[in-house]
Amino acid sequence: MPELWDLYSSKRELVSSGHVRGEPLPEGCFHLVAHVWLRNAQGEFLISQRAESRPTFPLMWETTGGSVLQGETSLRGALREVREELGIPLQEESGRLVFSQVRDWVNGARFGDLLDVWLFDYNGEPRLSAADGEVAQARWMSPREIEGLYREGKLVDTLGYFFDRIAGEASLG
Repeated sequence: MPELWDLYSSKRELVSSGHVRGEPLPEGCFHLVAHVWLRNAQGEFLISQRAESRPTFPLMWETTGGSVLQGETSLRGALREVREELGIPLQEESGRLVFSQVRDWVNGARFGDLLDVWLFDYNGEPRLSAADGEVAQARWMSPREIEGLYREGKLVDTLGYFFDRIAGEASLG
């Protein structure tokens, strides 16, 4: 069964429902994407390495996230992605939306998405699902370690916002 998305204007007004993932996006339409950063009490972030079989960015490090499905809110999509990729059931009230942005074109490629970035405090370990096949491994890293991955070209390059928008965030508590 194909993955279906809702499509929005750049102002987040619903334009249509039932867009099939992989089909070209109509001009002026955007789909919703959620990134989720998990932070522990030591100020480390849980990041994951993409599986070697992934068609884009194989073996690169990233935060959890993905496309929000038809009928989902950004928050519901964020919670689903974390559960699917890391096996972690988060509570809605334990996170907050840090920022949003419209990404039409990024580094010469059409993204056509409305990106919502969420931050959750979480103290625990991932329970990776081998059936998912998206994640090779996950581990806690300090902002400095994540910066090292970025400088070495091992962190997905569209996550550069981490250093200005996420790494310095005060505790949610």
